[in-house]
Amino acid sequence: MADQHAEATAPHVHGEMNISEQAWTWSLFMGLTKWLSLAMAVLILFLTVWFGVGAGFVPAFISSAVMAVVGFFVLKNKVSA
Repeated sequence: MADQHAEATAPHVHGEMNISEQAWTWSLFMGLTKWLSLAMAVLILFLTVWFGVGAGFVPAFISSAVMAVVGFFVLKNKVSA
């Protein structure tokens, strides 16, 4: 009896696979990881300054806003010339 899966599986040939979808998925994953990490850091800083230190809402908001702006400029994609 012949193997049922023999026709469905082809031997892999290195270098002939289109990886554009894999590259797009990896780029999306890295971008989301980068920006969500910044968002989590800003949220943790905000809550720590507000409740942990007890400085109040305004100092917590200001320090978080500064961190968000600095983080944005540090993490944004660099455009090469």
